[in-house]
Amino acid sequence: MDEFGPDIISVLDDDGKEQEFEVLDRIDTDDKSYVALIPHYENEADLLQDDGELIILRVSPDDDMLLEPIEDEDEFDEIGRQFEERLSELYDFEDDGE
Repeated sequence: MDEFGPDIISVLDDDGKEQEFEVLDRIDTDDKSYVALIPHYENEADLLQDDGELIILRVSPDDDMLLEPIEDEDEFDEIGRQFEERLSELYDFEDDGE
């Protein structure tokens, strides 16, 4: 793997299908870790069709290889704001009106 290339991980979705994602950033708090992901595509045509939505997941405290959804809305909003602030220089985020 290229030392300076993107950090690509494979994640199994709810249907057991493997999806590849690029890890954009990671936030570690005192007791939890989170990752911001975007889908990774080998084919540029697939990339152009993607909606560019950022995916934020929590790293399981029991298994660093397991990612889980953030169920608490306040927790999700706070971590989402932190990622948006950290990544705003690299990506143009649209305000969804919330």
